Amino acid sequence: MTALARPTHGRMIGGVCAALARRFGTSATTMRVIFLLSCLLPGPQFLLYIALWILFPSEDKTDTRTAW
Repeated sequence: MTALARPTHGRMIGGVCAALARRFGTSATTMRVIFLLSCLLPGPQFLLYIALWILFPSEDKTDTRTAW
């Protein structure tokens, strides 16, 4: 499985849905639809998205390769 990191390419707002889709092996569009449908249910979905946006590192910051 891949690490949870927000990708630099293919993200729409913060990259949280793209990171979760990559982690669980689905498409980013599927994950975005699931998130939008979950917003119809009562609960703190937007707060969770913002929290994950803060907690997930950006992919460019997790890249450990050096530019030699």
